Amino acid sequence: MPNFRALESSAAPLYSQVRERLRERIVDGTYEPAARLPAESEISAIFRVSRITVRQALAELQNEGLIVKVPGKGTFVAQPRPSQDLARLEGFGEAMSRRGHAVVNRVLSHVTVVAEPHVAGQLQLAAGARVTEIRRVRHVDHEPVSYEITYLPIRIGDRLRGENLAERDIFLILETDYGLALSHADIHIGAIAADAGLAAALDVAPGTALLRIERLTWTVDGVPLDFEYLYVRGDAFQYTLRLPRRTTTTNQGN
Repeated sequence: MPNFRALESSAAPLYSQVRERLRERIVDGTYEPAARLPAESEISAIFRVSRITVRQALAELQNEGLIVKVPGKGTFVAQPRPSQDLARLEGFGEAMSRRGHAVVNRVLSHVTVVAEPHVAGQLQLAAGARVTEIRRVRHVDHEPVSYEITYLPIRIGDRLRGENLAERDIFLILETDYGLALSHADIHIGAIAADAGLAAALDVAPGTALLRIERLTWTVDGVPLDFEYLYVRGDAFQYTLRLPRRTTTTNQGN
């Protein structure tokens, strides 16, 4: 049994102190991913607190995604969530495969539609222009994590009809097969509550908070080529980004 810091007589509630002691042992690797935590009765005895206090501490760790409860088996340290670096422009499958994850795409539709005004504007097309719309659910290690709606000019979208989009990234096809070098992407990140359709596709409850990302990808020739809406489960996936600090000659506060 690992050693824990003793609880303190302070203003901090007991459940929050128990939560922090358990978190410390998860973060420092004492309890590794998939490791089973002590039972509620054991934790209660270790800290000399009630089981209600222990349940509250565990509930908060579960809400943070650090632990998972398996009925009839116990409480376990959660596996690290798959992540993608936003500072790199790469396809979803490309990024996940590089990290050792298995990726499968479920293609829901591949159709021609009249572009909504926002989509047409992003792709610099005339109002009422027709575009290709591709809807996919991206699975990582057999779990749905992202619902993606991709819009492309018809000349590209029609060519993609013959491609294996269940296993290949559109980015890689554009670059390696079609010779279209990609330069950069503009990204806008927000949040949305899952409606019934998104909830069913991503296996979450309606109303669950999802990341909503708009991404417009450009070619090296300055042409907007690929516009997407990405709806991502925050409990099953995360994005990372390193922000360098710009040094200044004067101190302008925080």
